[in-house]
Amino acid sequence: MRTEPNPGATAEATAGTRPEPTARPHSRPAARTTTGPSEEAAAEPVTGPVALRAGHIPGHAAVRRRRTPPSRLAKAVAFHVVALGLLVVVLYPAAWMVLSAFKPSNDIIGNIDLIPDTWTVSNFATAFGGIGGVSFWSFFWNSTLLGVLSVIGVVLSATVSAYAFARVTFPGRRVFFGIMIATLLLPTHVVIIPQYIMFNSAGLVNTYVPLLAGKFLAAEAFFVFLMVQFMRNLPRELDEAARIDGAGHFRIFRSIMLPLMRPAIITSSIFAFIWSWNDFLGPLLYLKKPSLYTLPIALRAYVDQTSVSDYGAQMAMAVLALVPVILFFVIFQRYLVEGVATQGLKG
Repeated sequence: MRTEPNPGATAEATAGTRPEPTARPHSRPAARTTTGPSEEAAAEPVTGPVALRAGHIPGHAAVRRRRTPPSRLAKAVAFHVVALGLLVVVLYPAAWMVLSAFKPSNDIIGNIDLIPDTWTVSNFATAFGGIGGVSFWSFFWNSTLLGVLSVIGVVLSATVSAYAFARVTFPGRRVFFGIMIATLLLPTHVVIIPQYIMFNSAGLVNTYVPLLAGKFLAAEAFFVFLMVQFMRNLPRELDEAARIDGAGHFRIFRSIMLPLMRPAIITSSIFAFIWSWNDFLGPLLYLKKPSLYTLPIALRAYVDQTSVSDYGAQMAMAVLALVPVILFFVIFQRYLVEGVATQGLKG
């Protein structure tokens, strides 16, 4: 008798004979890092009253590191106090001059207060009216003309002379350069009388020629020396490359040296203009006509020992004469620093 297989029994038998899963090898547990009590305390943030007593405030360490030591702070305060004191001493005469221009003429000498008791602008009206039949604008034009011509003469003569001393090799170059530097040690008052006799014999007194001749003849050794030192810092490879291309001295000077010498040229222009504008002795010696007077000579005309002196108008004209110099300096002051530094080429 054939028996039928029981599906349920077969499934149970199959399940009973299923092989057990193979046990996987156990992985080694990660090593536990043991820390000491001090490290655990450092890892955990400290909060609460304990933190306040111990000084563990978030960011407190950074603030404590940035705190300036008392000695250094005291030195900084002392430095600024001294600097401000010196600034007051230096600027007080200028402030007194400006404020005295708004005082009545009688109060300038008798009253030493800085702030005027009575404010007036009549001094400026008197200054603009001029003196001796010559208006303020005539004096202003004469000073401006001399200043501009002095700048042109210094730039033209000093740059050419500096190029000769710095770039051209000729016999006696060092000797001539030393003689030029030696003229800086010669006092101006030593040559006043010989120069006056020479210009008077040539009939050039009462003209601007004696005041400008030295500017156009490179007699101002300071400007030549300044430009020579600046030009020596320029690499000679520029000259050699231009010479290989067939350029001569004139082409090298005009196309290479002059553009690179702009800081030194502007520095020399600033000094030449300011010195010419403030020059008093030169115009006093060579100018006799009031129509040729410059502003410094016109300022002296307001103070006369034989008649009434108008100190108010003198202070007003001094303020007006100071304005162009300040504007000229403010506009070109950044070039002044570059020219005096003379530290080679800029990228």
